[in-house]
Amino acid sequence: MMTVHEVSKLTGVSIRTLQYYDNIGLLHPAEYTEAGYRLYDDTALETLQQILLFRELEFPLKEIKGIIQSPAFDRQKALDQQIELLQLKKEHLENLIVLARGIKTTGVKQNMDFSAFDTKKIDEYTAQAKASWGETSEYHEFERKSQARSKEEENALGQQMMAIFAEMGEHKEDDPDSEIAQSLVAKLQDFISKHYYTCSKQILSSLGQMYAAGGDMTTNIDEAGGEGTAAFANEAIKAFCAK
Repeated sequence: MMTVHEVSKLTGVSIRTLQYYDNIGLLHPAEYTEAGYRLYDDTALETLQQILLFRELEFPLKEIKGIIQSPAFDRQKALDQQIELLQLKKEHLENLIVLARGIKTTGVKQNMDFSAFDTKKIDEYTAQAKASWGETSEYHEFERKSQARSKEEENALGQQMMAIFAEMGEHKEDDPDSEIAQSLVAKLQDFISKHYYTCSKQILSSLGQMYAAGGDMTTNIDEAGGEGTAAFANEAIKAFCAK
């Protein structure tokens, strides 16, 4: 865990900005000390990296929040799209540099080409990316339900969800298609649908893959239910969604 001062020193983001991100629900710390100080884990730092990349691409904070909290958000896909956008911006800047050098060398009259100022490709790709991240009915449902909850309520829901994975961990040596395993998958699906967004089998299948894909999500689930719980949950979800 890192304190807000340590995160600020590591990232160059001011303490005031980190506090603001917490207050608007963009980036919550992993936990608070008894004295109320913010503590950040690796998951929070990964989210901060995503936020900073979007800020470099000049996305408003409101849009960034909508994107990274969307049920459709895929970190790897987002990185691929961010790389593409950064590449487009790099090419745009290089064209402007060539134009500026030409003006410096031969004068304005010899460089009456305004194509270097055209940002149409960047604008079009940005619009496509935003549409793929946030324009889903599930996201709008998630946003509506989340806005009505406090940070404490959000944390409580997270703990309740981890409790379901802890139950799965108690049965991770069983057949993923067993009655108890399938009942726990149904319980998970119902919990997500009730508190976050309508969890169709298609979405549930994607979530299962994400649970077992490694990283902090896998680590958190395995911490709740024991090593191998995330992989078991994925297999149980596969069996559930195949029916």
